[in-house]
Amino acid sequence: MKWRKNIFVTGPSRSGKSTVISRIVERLDKGATGFFTTEIRDGARRVGFSITTLQGNRGILAHQDLAAGPRLGKYRVNLEDLEKIAVPSMVPDSTMEIVVVDEVGKMECFSELFRKRLLQVLDSENVVLGSIALRGDNFIEKIKTRPDVQLLPLSEKTRDLLPKIILDKISAIWQEVNS
Repeated sequence: MKWRKNIFVTGPSRSGKSTVISRIVERLDKGATGFFTTEIRDGARRVGFSITTLQGNRGILAHQDLAAGPRLGKYRVNLEDLEKIAVPSMVPDSTMEIVVVDEVGKMECFSELFRKRLLQVLDSENVVLGSIALRGDNFIEKIKTRPDVQLLPLSEKTRDLLPKIILDKISAIWQEVNS
């Protein structure tokens, strides 16, 4: 099977999608750019989400204490940090760089700039590695059904296997591209 160059892990919230992507990034032998989202916790309570780029830039994606921004549940989305930190990190320096997008979810999709940049990078020659919401709006569903997207469901059975499988597939993609 010829693998598609845009590889997304999907699964329920808190299933370990970001952990799988992080394990892959740690073992990449190619350059990478992009971002991760992580929970912000106050003790045992989740109060928001942060953005951290692979270059170390940080910001707030969403927080329950924000006064402005689109609302999703108890959180308000910080479009300014998303667009000034995460979106620029999705611009690779070369076609040899892997673009990490963790995650394509409802919060990120409030930003028209994010959606536009995501489509640009998916259409580029770069390998895209990311996580995507199990369920989402029409935009998210269209991303998941693109012919150049390989969608890998995450489960307890696949969680430990996926990093090696995906790394092998990225190597195979690079071999196809460079042959």
